[in-house]
Amino acid sequence: MPDMLVRLYALPEIGASRLGSDISIRRAMAPERRIVVSWIEERFGAGWAGEAEAAFSSTPTRIHIALYQGQLAGFACQDVTALGFFGPTGVDEAMRGRGIGEALLIESLRSMRAAGYAYAIIGGAGPVDFYARAVGAVEIPDSTPGIYAGMLLPDRASGT
Repeated sequence: MPDMLVRLYALPEIGASRLGSDISIRRAMAPERRIVVSWIEERFGAGWAGEAEAAFSSTPTRIHIALYQGQLAGFACQDVTALGFFGPTGVDEAMRGRGIGEALLIESLRSMRAAGYAYAIIGGAGPVDFYARAVGAVEIPDSTPGIYAGMLLPDRASGT
């Protein structure tokens, strides 16, 4: 999966405002760390949970969460594997198709812009077409496997 580049000074103005009144996006708080990281690990695996742990290591945190009627529905991290990187991000399977992923993406990228970045990198972008459509991201040539090359995976860590 290639990395993608996003111009933060050209972000769309839409985002969380498109969501219904029962869905909200906000930055996660430190006391929510265990709840959020456990939720992410259960749905998306240990790798993404590890990145989410790192997102809680700063103040303010570098993780946004989506809530549906007060329950976790999705998350998005920034500046965790490398500075200037967006991701990982995920939405609960039952909640997909409601604009939550796009709202999390835009809110996280706006936070990066507010922190002084002009560009962001979406590391190992899975849904390339989604990122191109949502925020005008473009593929970075020769960026696979990028920063994730040689990363320990669960089967490598155990030696099996």
